[in-house]
Amino acid sequence: MDLLRWTIVFLILALCAGVLGFGGISADFAYIGKILFFIFLILLIVSFVFGRGRGPRL
Repeated sequence: MDLLRWTIVFLILALCAGVLGFGGISADFAYIGKILFFIFLILLIVSFVFGRGRGPRL
C-alpha cells in the first residue's frame, strides 16, 4: 500500500502546485503520480492472480 500512498502524495503535490501557478512542476508531479498509479494497478492484478493459487489459510 506504500505505492498507493505515494501516488496520493504526488496527486496532492500536483494539485497544490497547480493552484499556486507552478505549471511545469504540477505537470511533473502529475506524471510521476500517474506512473506510480499504473505500477500499483499492475502489481495489484499480479498479486490477485498469483495469490489465488494458494490454499485456504488455516
